[in-house]
Amino acid sequence: MMTRVRSAVSSIIGGIMASGSSAQEIRPDPPLRFPYSRPDFLALSPDEVECSADHISRPILILKEMKLPWAAGYAEVINAGKSPLNEDQACCEVVELRRRPADPSSPSYTPTRRRSSLPSADLLESIDSSEVKELNFHYWALFDGHGGSGAAVFTAKFLHLHIEEQLQEVLEILQNPSLQPPTCLGEENPVHHLHPSARCSQRGLSRAASLRGAAGAPGPPNTVAPRFFMEKKIKQESLVVGAIENAFKEMDAHIARERMLYSISGGCTALVVVYLLGKLYVANAGDSRALIIRGGEIIPMSSSFTPESERQRLQFLAHLQPSLLGNDFTHLEFPRRVTKKEVGKRMLHRDFTMNGWAYKTVQEEDLKFPLIFGEGKKPSHVVVFCGSGSCLATIGITRGLGDHDLKVHDSDIAIKPFLSCSPEVKIYNVFEYEHGANDVMILATDGLWDVLSNQEVAEAVSGFLGNCDPDDQHRYTMAAQDLVMKARGVLRDQGWRIAGDRLGSGDDISVFIIPLMHGNSQQPQPS
Repeated sequence: MMTRVRSAVSSIIGGIMASGSSAQEIRPDPPLRFPYSRPDFLALSPDEVECSADHISRPILILKEMKLPWAAGYAEVINAGKSPLNEDQACCEVVELRRRPADPSSPSYTPTRRRSSLPSADLLESIDSSEVKELNFHYWALFDGHGGSGAAVFTAKFLHLHIEEQLQEVLEILQNPSLQPPTCLGEENPVHHLHPSARCSQRGLSRAASLRGAAGAPGPPNTVAPRFFMEKKIKQESLVVGAIENAFKEMDAHIARERMLYSISGGCTALVVVYLLGKLYVANAGDSRALIIRGGEIIPMSSSFTPESERQRLQFLAHLQPSLLGNDFTHLEFPRRVTKKEVGKRMLHRDFTMNGWAYKTVQEEDLKFPLIFGEGKKPSHVVVFCGSGSCLATIGITRGLGDHDLKVHDSDIAIKPFLSCSPEVKIYNVFEYEHGANDVMILATDGLWDVLSNQEVAEAVSGFLGNCDPDDQHRYTMAAQDLVMKARGVLRDQGWRIAGDRLGSGDDISVFIIPLMHGNSQQPQPS
């Protein structure tokens, strides 16, 4: 009570002092870095963007014309009133790997549309791979914003540019598929240039030279001192994974810098697919999801990162730096909130060293609110109360971009130290399989997965595509539209309902459906 009184008095005094001082000026809010918009490839007019934000009718937006690489399908729908705007964003590009004169992290940098961005299907088919002199990568991405749309809009504009910048550094290596990545850039691997029959003897000579050097025996003049350690052999695909991981870190730092000059609200999850040299690299930071349907088989290509799935990482961080919890939270987990009458009793708990549970004597400090509370997301028919499955009673994800200013309600405890911008990257080799017209990769934000399981999604997409003409290039967009409709449901007196009279998704939903057979026709580009 006294705290509220002090706050009120401070507000009154502060107001009097401000009004009595002509030198005091109200600082205007920083400008938006980018205005709110929908994905560029939807080509919506301002009026259409405004109409898409109807929380009552919730219109499903699809592509006006077929112009995404691989004839990929896309559909989206706004939430049922959870936030004023659609906080999901999407991006799709074909990016040429070439030197750029400007630094994409510069605050004054504005991305320009590439000549190769979103070419038509006819243009893609007309390009002979033997005529391509530079490498390019295909890029699909979904960003699920929270706390505003600013971070998602900003990331959709720049993340592919950061990936491009990171890949440029290893471009010469990637252009030669048989090249073993050197330990230091600029060094040449002499073994690489030898005839295969000579490589074995070269390795034998190297070992012999090492032994002579170890024994103190003189070696041939003008020779480099032998190395007395083994070097790891790094695959080229690991360079691509590292480039994507570094790009995520650079993107997060980019947001941190620009928020000093511009208004970039909230944070976002990121689900990215990069196709390069015959492989799909699926990078996920958050709780969006990717899966492949191939010959009726379901292949998950991402993991969800939530307080429950990353419990041990969060608890270990809090154990190492207890100051991050202030004086309000405990890093220990209990099956439920501890009450004062249970102090001194033996109660189940677990910390970062444990997968199981054990009993401990409850102490006064255990009465603090747990760092991780709840069991995560429940099926759509289960009511979830506020705070369930949350970190610091604030946020339900543990990886993503942005959120640099997010704090626990009514405190100075920062959430950002517990949020990782590092994605998990999984690899799918397209050329290992011959894909049919119904073999697809599905990317979707959590608005879809909150109400539909992997199995339900696979059955819905496979059933829809099975009834379509295989030569119809619009079939994947129609399948995406059908999937969004199944998750959104129909508005009834009880709210949005889906099959089985279950509660439909009230969240933003965005879906890509990418046919994999087009990947089989994209031959790796030669050096």
